[in-house]
Amino acid sequence: MFEAIFETTETDAGLTIINLLISLGTAIALGLVISLVYMKTHKTKTPSQGFSLTLVVLPAVITVIILLIGNSVARAFSLAGAFQIIRFRSAPGDPKDITYVLFAMAVGLCCGMGYLAYGVIAAVTLCAVMIVLELAKFGRVKSNRKLLKITIPENLDYQTAFDDLMSKYTSYHQRIKVKTTDLGSLYELQYCVAMKSDKDEKSFIDDLRCRNGNLNITLVLDSAHNEF
Repeated sequence: MFEAIFETTETDAGLTIINLLISLGTAIALGLVISLVYMKTHKTKTPSQGFSLTLVVLPAVITVIILLIGNSVARAFSLAGAFQIIRFRSAPGDPKDITYVLFAMAVGLCCGMGYLAYGVIAAVTLCAVMIVLELAKFGRVKSNRKLLKITIPENLDYQTAFDDLMSKYTSYHQRIKVKTTDLGSLYELQYCVAMKSDKDEKSFIDDLRCRNGNLNITLVLDSAHNEF
């Protein structure tokens, strides 16, 4: 019975243990390279350990699937039906993460189909491109705008209370949100501001503290666009 495990049919003539090990080894090695590049190009954010591990294993998984399908149309339809059972539910990811997933799948397809040299060339080339684009900061928008949050007492007129300070310290300012806190006894104002190049942030915050009664002030130095 166990001998049948390693027997090949006519459609599996090219699938041997040696071929499987070579393809899997190449896929895992390339997946590891892709994962390292992913961590290298995510210095500004904390790389996800789970996603990094997934990038290592994903090419090997795709390789196994392609090797199992071979030239059999019936197997292809069977696997397609089986994978319809799986549902991935997760928060929308970074477009760069999606690119790395497709990248890993493409490498896995190359290894599974036996095009190991193509897989190596594609992995090295695309990894080099990702590193160069990251080092060049391609597509990154330079902005000096910051998110300012000021807590004030309810008896302070927030509409004009900080106009003079904003004109003194900022080249651009816009009040984008007002909300009550602490059961309505306090207000929180949110501004989008751009500091003047010759002004000091500490002096700005100190003057704001004198105006708002030394309540909480938050200046987000590197805020995301969706925070505004």
